[in-house]
Amino acid sequence: MKLNPAASITIRFVVLKKDDRPMVSRVVLLGLLLIFTTASVYGGGQHVMGIVVAIDDKHIEVKTSKRAAVSVKLTKQVRFINKGNPKSTDPPAVGDRVIIEATKENKQLTATVVHYSAVKNAPVTTQ
Repeated sequence: MKLNPAASITIRFVVLKKDDRPMVSRVVLLGLLLIFTTASVYGGGQHVMGIVVAIDDKHIEVKTSKRAAVSVKLTKQVRFINKGNPKSTDPPAVGDRVIIEATKENKQLTATVVHYSAVKNAPVTTQ
């Protein structure tokens, strides 16, 4: 009976010598460091979603779905992205829906990116 080489399974055990153990521990340590560094980079972000109730040059106030008002600090580095007009750099207006990407420092949220969808103005009808 002839065995198909693709169907056979080879199990090999790796036996580490005393000289190889420090190298393996360094590789494992480097891998863990990479995992924890990547997790810490992505773990610091906050998101605020809701409707703009107030906005000026220094802050934006958003009413969330839980009816809580959240104030987020605006800096000159913040980017505004309008869903309806991606080339626009204008800030949102009162009544617009927003998703704010922010960082939290000293119990203060600071916006990095503000995604928003402008409210469509209803056509005015004359009678």
